[in-house]
Amino acid sequence: MVTPLDPVIAQIIPLLPLQNPDALTPQSARDALSALAAARAAVPPPPVMSAENIQVKGAAGFLAARAYRNTSGPSPTIVFFHGGGWVAGDIDTHDRQARLLAIETGAIVVSVDYRRPPEVRFPGAFEDAFAAAKDVIARIAEFGGDASRVGVAGDSAGGNLAAATAIACRDAGIRLAAQLLVYPVTDVVGNFADARENTRFPSRAENAEGYFLTRAVMEWFCGHYLLDVAHGTDWRASPLRAKSFAGLAPAVVTTAWFDPLRDEGKAYADALKAAGVPTTYYDGPGLIHGYFGLVDASDAARIEAQKARADFKALLEKGA
Repeated sequence: MVTPLDPVIAQIIPLLPLQNPDALTPQSARDALSALAAARAAVPPPPVMSAENIQVKGAAGFLAARAYRNTSGPSPTIVFFHGGGWVAGDIDTHDRQARLLAIETGAIVVSVDYRRPPEVRFPGAFEDAFAAAKDVIARIAEFGGDASRVGVAGDSAGGNLAAATAIACRDAGIRLAAQLLVYPVTDVVGNFADARENTRFPSRAENAEGYFLTRAVMEWFCGHYLLDVAHGTDWRASPLRAKSFAGLAPAVVTTAWFDPLRDEGKAYADALKAAGVPTTYYDGPGLIHGYFGLVDASDAARIEAQKARADFKALLEKGA
């Protein structure tokens, strides 16, 4: 039996931005997410010991980043990539999520502000994500201090970057302890506009509209990220299209039931399991895309997010 939409979230959906692609520009999308974060300014963010603005190496120069510490002494380190359809979002819009990740895992969290399209198209964001992960590992003494307990994490487009970075790390001989993929984009072949490709994932039709993230908005995001639709077959854009998943870092994958991305996220979790990768999967009953950002309002969202972070913590503590 399907869990109905959480009633608290049902009331929030009309208030959320980025639901009409016809009215979107890259700048308006960025402004909308920034305004949503700013609207919560009266609510104090989850307190951590420190949140320091730093720089990490990207593929073409230094990137802005923020290091969150809520512990002293050796600890795991997480490289975190924010969501926002690659186009929008930044370290400020995802500040609360990064703080909760640091608090609930006991890890140092390095949130990375990768380059965004349309100014920098694919594979720019991926190349920055991978470069940042390598830089953090090379400088691990400045962060958690334990190279055997490094993980990657991200939500939505950030989950896409985390998944692709985990594949790139494996291929480069870099052992990660864990990956946390929160309602990730895993297959952009066809840019969400190809009917045949869309039928592979029924949630793209079932949840095409009415639950915040729409299929049409995903088409808009992909159109900005990929200069050529053919780039969608590249595993760096579509991790589900990788030739092999064997040897990847243990994973926690979450989706939301009322999300067009649900089925491709589950397909990725299934592919990891089939390849022998220890994988925990949560299907987010009653929840929508973006629910990790709604934990202050929805108990259902908070509980589901906490379960995923607790599992991620256990993987990090175990180490690579």
